[in-house]
Amino acid sequence: MGVTQSLIFLLSFQLLHLIKGSTVWLNENGYEDLVVAINPQVPEDAKIILNTMNMIKNASNSLFEMTKHRFFFKSVKIIIPKTWKKNTNYSRVKTESYDQADVIIADYYMKHVDDPYTLLYEGCKMKGRYIHFTPNFLLNENLTNVYGEKGRVFVHEWTHFRWGVFDEYSRDVPFYVSEKATIEATRYCPAGVTGIPVFQDCRGDICKPRSCRYDSQLYEKGCVFIPDIHQNISCSIMYMQYARPVVQFCDQHTHNSEAPNMQNKICNHKSTWEVIMESDDFRNSTVLNTSAPPSETTFRLLQAQERVICLVLDISGSMRMHNRMENLRTAAEKYLLHVIETGSWVGIVTFDSDATERAHLQQITDDEIRQKLVQLLPTIPSGLTNICAGIHKGLKVIANKMNTTYGSEIVLLTDGEDPGIPACFNLVKQSGTKIHTIALGTEADKKLEELSELTGKYSTMHSRSLACSNGVVPSKLTEVFSAITSGNGDISEQSIQLESKELVVQHSAWMNTTVPVDKTVGNDTFFSIAWNLSQPFFFLRDPKGKEYGSSDFTIDNSNPYTARLRISGTAEVGDWQLYIKNVHPATQGISVTATSRPAYYDVAPVIAAAHMNRANTAFNPVVVYAEVSQGFWPVLGATVTATIEKDNGTAVTLELLDNGAGADVMKNDGVYSRYFTSLQGTGRYSLKVKSHGRNATTRLSLKQNQASYNSGYRENGKIYMTAPRPEFADEELQVQLGSFSRISTGSFVVNTGDPAPTYPPCKVTDLHARTENTTIVLSWTAPGGDFDNGKADHYIIKTSENLLDLRNNFDHATSVKCSNLIPKEAGREESFEIQPENKTENGTKIYFAICAVDDNNLISEVSNIAQATWFLPPKAFAPLNHQGNTDGASTAVIVAVTALCVAVVCTIVNSTLYVFSKKKGRLEIEKMQRHV
Repeated sequence: MGVTQSLIFLLSFQLLHLIKGSTVWLNENGYEDLVVAINPQVPEDAKIILNTMNMIKNASNSLFEMTKHRFFFKSVKIIIPKTWKKNTNYSRVKTESYDQADVIIADYYMKHVDDPYTLLYEGCKMKGRYIHFTPNFLLNENLTNVYGEKGRVFVHEWTHFRWGVFDEYSRDVPFYVSEKATIEATRYCPAGVTGIPVFQDCRGDICKPRSCRYDSQLYEKGCVFIPDIHQNISCSIMYMQYARPVVQFCDQHTHNSEAPNMQNKICNHKSTWEVIMESDDFRNSTVLNTSAPPSETTFRLLQAQERVICLVLDISGSMRMHNRMENLRTAAEKYLLHVIETGSWVGIVTFDSDATERAHLQQITDDEIRQKLVQLLPTIPSGLTNICAGIHKGLKVIANKMNTTYGSEIVLLTDGEDPGIPACFNLVKQSGTKIHTIALGTEADKKLEELSELTGKYSTMHSRSLACSNGVVPSKLTEVFSAITSGNGDISEQSIQLESKELVVQHSAWMNTTVPVDKTVGNDTFFSIAWNLSQPFFFLRDPKGKEYGSSDFTIDNSNPYTARLRISGTAEVGDWQLYIKNVHPATQGISVTATSRPAYYDVAPVIAAAHMNRANTAFNPVVVYAEVSQGFWPVLGATVTATIEKDNGTAVTLELLDNGAGADVMKNDGVYSRYFTSLQGTGRYSLKVKSHGRNATTRLSLKQNQASYNSGYRENGKIYMTAPRPEFADEELQVQLGSFSRISTGSFVVNTGDPAPTYPPCKVTDLHARTENTTIVLSWTAPGGDFDNGKADHYIIKTSENLLDLRNNFDHATSVKCSNLIPKEAGREESFEIQPENKTENGTKIYFAICAVDDNNLISEVSNIAQATWFLPPKAFAPLNHQGNTDGASTAVIVAVTALCVAVVCTIVNSTLYVFSKKKGRLEIEKMQRHV
């Protein structure tokens, strides 16, 4: 399979809720500028700060030891919420922000959940989004009993976050049948960890441990592995971070390649240490000849401030074209009236050949201030384009009021080019200001993205580089402005976009739109209707039937092409219906937008955040992600669509999926994903993602990549169980939100002179094998002809009795005849039955892998490896006595009886096989194969 030249992408994303890239950097083996942020809704408690510092200090020592004297934590910044009291020990936040933090301290939406976890959704070796701890985890010392020492927990999560590795244990498959035909706990390394399977039998509030019973091939659901408290070997930090001793990562010599865990599945059966060794960190570090980190971790305490932002708007002559000035005014007006958070400081600068201060920096405290700012928006374009003049003036407006530009923001919009823009790069770099750029139309300066990159590269802030194509109505530009929200972590203050839609409507035709308002939003709800020729007929009906006519909407003389309506109080939950009729004699463009804010301070709203990146696979395809969540809980079952449009190009719509196949790394994690393969050459691409649910129960889900929970331990033969891990009944995870809708936007740039590549099918990542009597049934999700789009041409299925041989020598493994297997459309379930010719013995394991081939004969990567097992577990097992002890005498008797029975059965089986068959040869899979 050939690999085409990798595309070079400059990607920028819309970041609403904790979507960002880490800016931690490695300096002489030490990690610098690790950012920890405390959520504004966390009650003030100085112990949170102290315990966080102690946790990271201990983690630094543990990390240094476990990485064989390579890595440690050198410097950390902790962001204190602005809601906490001022303190002389707190410095002013400069370029740091909550939404850029590497570690988040916040409560879950549901209480009594304290699992530390790392948000990962971009595959093996890809950095995570953030690490999450609850305040209770940091404050409650009793949780050390179930998670282990906090420093080791931090190392466990850091390994997920920094190096893109996955869990070595599995909650879904806690036990498996090994190659030795024994039931083993799902663990990565070392295989010699000793312990016992135990079931916690609870009746009311009283729980007693008992031996696990068999259910088919494995133990019953709820059975857990209880390790011995004292191990004679070192345990892996990614398996049991609470065990003693824990002093290592699994390497190629100690890892368990057959365990059915996410690390094996996603990282192609590589050990954690192998993945770390392939990282940039490892290549850029050396072993230090010291027994401890060369320096202690240093901490800086920073406190968040009110938001400071200046709009720097292009009013050059080219803004007359394509309704740009009208659309700018409408979009900026909505931003000032309904998006920018109360308490923010806002100024306005315009520029053409020179720059002008239109509004000095002033704090938004009420609607009157907002209206005054709107009246100062520009209306008349003229002159040339001098971007640097606008930036200079914007920084001056900020400094005049704040005496500093650190931590401030500029929203820079332009449709033109300025050859002198590099002259202000150094100023931007030194200013400590986020520059959010909006490229309007196809002629906007190609260096705009560099301005945002400068503030991202030299600070921990993430600027947003956004693009907007020309339009007859302002909805697209309104979407872009609405994406630029505060990054302070207080989602209760932020505006949430419910709908954005535009259509070209024929004379006398209707444009009807349903805008659902769910239970988590409803405050400051705002509807806007815009047109480009003349006012249409329209009215709005709420869920109880109350109607709002055109006279209830506001139409300003300064902006006669837009009608606005703010709903007083909290909007009714349910479907709001907008009915719009074009009464103009000709066709015209009409758009609808709707925004709202959270209904309650203490109830998290549903949030959707769009993100794009290049996959860490051959061909480096672009992947579209959308994270849908309520608080920190993933929302499952949403319908998510992404619309991607190149400037002056054709829009492409994709359905994003959370099925654990194709671009989607994990099933049911609330992250919906899809490959984007319809590149249309060099240029800016805009992204719009719509997430919605219609009158269905929304299901929340626990996060993946959590620290493992210690259910108990065995010491001197006695079982000691810890408090059971909090579990939730189905009704607790099912939330009746009603219908909901969310809009999120972003953009990215493609710079390549090469034609769009031809992509192969994507890797099958969910191949599964099961046995039904003597039949093997394979199942998987169909890939496409171009990654996860379209349909493949045919499949190649291989088999082996050795897992690593199949992984390393797929082409030379035994082929399975599957010419009658016709691939289905991408995303559909495939199934294929195989009937082995020879009879199989108890304990036989066979491994399978698959590749897909497209009509250009391009071949996918080899799938994950699935195993089929014939195994009948013994009926005898070591019982626990009434004191929770393992009875050694009983065990010895059972083992002896079992061994005698096995010997007799083996004699009978061998005699029978001798009569009816030759000595078992190599497995041949030839007959009775059929496609289901």
